[in-house]
Amino acid sequence: MKILVTGATGYVGGRLIPKLLELGFEVRILARNPDRIKNRPWYSKVEIFTGNVLNKDSLHGLFKNIDIAFYLIHSLSQGKNFDEADVNAAHNFVEIAELEKLNKIIYLGGLGEVSDNLSKHLLSRQQTGEILRSSEIDVTEFRSGVIVGSGSLSFEIIRNLTERLPIMICPKWVYTKTQPISIENVLEYLIHSISTKIPKNHVFEIGGEDVLSYGDMIKRYALIRRLRRLLIPVPVLTPKLSSYWIHWTTPVSAKITRPLVEGLKNESIVYDTKAQEYFPQISLINYDDAVKLALSNIDDQDVETSWSDSLSSSNGQDVPIESISMINDKQIDYNEISGMVHDKKLINIDKSSSDIFKFLSTLGGENGWLYGNILWKIRGYIDLLFGGVGLRRGRRDSLVLYQGDALDFWRIEKVIDNKLIRLKAEMKVPGKAWLQYDIVENEHNCTLTQTAFFAPKGLLGLIYWYSLFPIHIIIFNGLIKSIKNKIEE
Repeated sequence: MKILVTGATGYVGGRLIPKLLELGFEVRILARNPDRIKNRPWYSKVEIFTGNVLNKDSLHGLFKNIDIAFYLIHSLSQGKNFDEADVNAAHNFVEIAELEKLNKIIYLGGLGEVSDNLSKHLLSRQQTGEILRSSEIDVTEFRSGVIVGSGSLSFEIIRNLTERLPIMICPKWVYTKTQPISIENVLEYLIHSISTKIPKNHVFEIGGEDVLSYGDMIKRYALIRRLRRLLIPVPVLTPKLSSYWIHWTTPVSAKITRPLVEGLKNESIVYDTKAQEYFPQISLINYDDAVKLALSNIDDQDVETSWSDSLSSSNGQDVPIESISMINDKQIDYNEISGMVHDKKLINIDKSSSDIFKFLSTLGGENGWLYGNILWKIRGYIDLLFGGVGLRRGRRDSLVLYQGDALDFWRIEKVIDNKLIRLKAEMKVPGKAWLQYDIVENEHNCTLTQTAFFAPKGLLGLIYWYSLFPIHIIIFNGLIKSIKNKIEE
């Protein structure tokens, strides 16, 4: 059986794919930018189809020889109009799927009470399901509430709030009831739905063992971690203010949290228990055990996927620049590429290319940036102030760089073992920026080239670059010298 998985760069999709492969399924994935998943362990084991659900023409041929398609797409990265993007994406997907005779779609949506008061976020999740079911294709829809797992968006918000704030000012939504579910259980439902006989266009509500408020989840997490935390309820914290509060205290930006916070006013409890009837083999994990499992994975640095892997954490900056590779091949002058400016430094290091690459791969996150850490932190705070991602996303693995992962306010755009590391900036800047390291082996040593690229957007972009140029000189000079000194120690 051949299965299509969309949302391969997302949290659930990235975890579903290896499990499908282990079970012997052939897997095709849909990806806007395949480079984002190039370093995933399963990359060479899947068939990749390059396309975008927002561009219908790019989907032709996607469903050829496909038996079942998993629809795991959400358009939070589209900003205020994410609901319109969700609708367009679903229409495009189902139109081509119907044309190409797809048999079945399995969709993971959002759990929430059906009412006129439903949030924009949850409404778009349910509208997507309705659009998919409007075709002749058989659709199985799962509606899930908070997913608990290492790297999940909801869990990371709760984890960071609880770890960082001994006293929390809490709005009314902390008392909203939800039924959190472990990522392991979510994956079990999705996988078992492949072979389970289910009525056409059936909708399942899925959740874990416990019905808790968001405040309860924070308190239970604190108890597991042996932390003392005080929650102070206030009536004045609006969804907008709440989103900024989360923006400043967790790694998740206000752009992403705003629609999620608005949805926290709606209860997400399982009232229809048919899922347990159809999938009796699934043993539900309680909240405490789900948290302990997630924390264990974090401690072991075994976080398969993270919310930061998805496009929604990129501030919409997902287009790689091919001109960088052209620059490396010396085929074109810097200034000929959209007014590209750069700062280039070279240094010889008396170590092998593998030693240099291994060290460079540890920069960022909790390890820091080796030189001028306070300046990096200030830049991160400035980015937060303007609604950017800041430095809070950290890194998934403290020792290894995975292409497509977030690294503080960078995205790891390209990695070539022992040769190249390219980071693309996802901070708020008037233009596009990259930081690249090239390693070239010489007869007796290696040359490390550190290049900061910037493609300015208009006059403001040029002003930004040249106003910060003195600081860039200090940081980048100090950084490459510190790298050399540290490696040669």
